[in-house]
Amino acid sequence: MSVSGVKHIAIVGTGMIGSSQSALFTGNGYRTTMYAVNQAEADKGLRQYRSFFETLIERNLVTRDQAKKCESYLTVTQSYSDIADADIVYECVPEDLDLKHRVYRDIEQNCTNFKVLASTTSAKSADDLAEGLSEHKDKLMVAHPFFPPHLILFVEIVKGKATSDSAARLLYDVLESCGRKPIIANKSVPGFVANRLQHALLREAGYMVDEGIASPEDVDRALTYSFAPRYAAVGLFQHMDAAGLDMVKSIQDYLLPSLSTRTDTPDVITDHFKKGELGMKTGSGIYDWPEEKQQQFHQAAAEPYFSYFNWNIPE
Repeated sequence: MSVSGVKHIAIVGTGMIGSSQSALFTGNGYRTTMYAVNQAEADKGLRQYRSFFETLIERNLVTRDQAKKCESYLTVTQSYSDIADADIVYECVPEDLDLKHRVYRDIEQNCTNFKVLASTTSAKSADDLAEGLSEHKDKLMVAHPFFPPHLILFVEIVKGKATSDSAARLLYDVLESCGRKPIIANKSVPGFVANRLQHALLREAGYMVDEGIASPEDVDRALTYSFAPRYAAVGLFQHMDAAGLDMVKSIQDYLLPSLSTRTDTPDVITDHFKKGELGMKTGSGIYDWPEEKQQQFHQAAAEPYFSYFNWNIPE
């Protein structure tokens, strides 16, 4: 059910995140407008939007009629006048602070109704983002999703010093109405919440490879076939309580002094980076990535999230 008072959501940016956010909101009955900087970007955004629905149709999660109904809630525009009345504005442009600030100036000049300005940044703090606003700093926040946000439930809302509790709560309620599982972080820190967890694990994985403890293949196998499936169903703190905090403390007292504490990127990543071996985008990195293997990876990475599909699709 849509949140009362939210009649129009604007998405500034038509990349993968922007088009996926548009699928999420139209898929839950919100009138949504994607703003594009030119016709090529508008066409690309619409193609991506439709491709997400094609996958959902193939999975029998959405019917073709439902997809058509959802798209009826979507407008793609190159004019800010078409989002002037938006209640919520999402900024989904690249991670360039000057670019984001220019977008915010355009929003302030053209959008007269917004109650929330949310950035999908995965790196910038809300306070740094707010420097691009002359007014309305109380309405700006980070709303960091994981790709693709139309499938992945988690969203971390991170306030700045000026962000009002009411604005953050409104976005929380809208996301919850779309079946998301948002949080409002208590503090703003680099990496927010989920990426701090992810990169702490990546640091230790890199350390074990650098130290010759295990190969990348064996580290990945250890993760995939030991505790990773468990944490798709229960939380870390739940698991610690279930195991017994006395046992957890005993293990941590013994183990933590031997874990990596380095503050730079592990060699296994840096060495490939220096050689221009960047992973899929260059065809090789830690692994080799022929086209077929890339497709297999993307299918496997998306697979767990289809079981969470929970839109309130409009009738």
